[in-house]
Amino acid sequence: MVPTMRLDAVLEGRRQPVFSFEFFPPKTDEGVRQLFEAISHLRDLEPTFVSVTYGAGGSVRARTVDLVTRIHRELDIEPVAHLTCVDATVDDLHGILDGLRDAGIDNVLALRGDPPEGVARFTPAEGGLAHGSELMELITTRYGFCVGGACYPEKHPESADTDEDVRAAKRKADAGASYLITNLFFDNRMYFDFVARARAAGVTLPIIPGIMPVTNVGQITRFTSKIGATIPEALLDALRSRESDPEAVLQLGVAWATLQCAELLEGGAPGVHFFTMNRSPATRAILSAVRAARPWDRFR
Repeated sequence: MVPTMRLDAVLEGRRQPVFSFEFFPPKTDEGVRQLFEAISHLRDLEPTFVSVTYGAGGSVRARTVDLVTRIHRELDIEPVAHLTCVDATVDDLHGILDGLRDAGIDNVLALRGDPPEGVARFTPAEGGLAHGSELMELITTRYGFCVGGACYPEKHPESADTDEDVRAAKRKADAGASYLITNLFFDNRMYFDFVARARAAGVTLPIIPGIMPVTNVGQITRFTSKIGATIPEALLDALRSRESDPEAVLQLGVAWATLQCAELLEGGAPGVHFFTMNRSPATRAILSAVRAARPWDRFR
């Protein structure tokens, strides 16, 4: 088993960008096998950490904790456990956090979580929490985890305006977050603008951009519609013109994400967090090209 590694210490002392991959917990044993195969293919790229998303419901929730513990125990990669407020009381959250602590996990990504499909606004469970910042406060006042959070370069669907998203980021920083990871975006101007506004509001934490390579047109249009993200018109037109050719869609998605990553790192982003959808080929191609090009060496 590799030694534990707090991400706040890594981010504070970094000389190179941090790269990380996000996975979701499969529902079947075969899915778990495929997930570990995907992670093993990415291990040679030496990610700083991998994160495992957190599903509501007992079986999926338990599988998330089991996966994080197994990654920590079996692989030479630091795991980050997602934790959300969805369908959880404060007592439930303490029980999960106790289990993660006892398993030797050092890093938690604390999130409010999304409302159920078809529901416009999040409603906390009775005896639960309503905001990601409240979950961070619960964690930092009782546990020794390094805690990260989410932020939104485009307006969150439930926010009144983009300034509300900056205020939410500031609350998370004040609650003890050590870093923030953005929701996915396809226009880098949104990231740089959000970072500038967050800095002006007093948010000094590292803000890591979240990137999702497009591998399926229908999937990405449904997903962005749900979370309030936008796809630039030129990219969307190019994707739709290739929709009948999955390989061409994948090639375009990899190329676009590679250009995004290069510009972000040249512009001073502290790293990149990849939303993998439990697949490795696209992410491997992008990160391999970025590591070879080293655009962060051009940042001044």
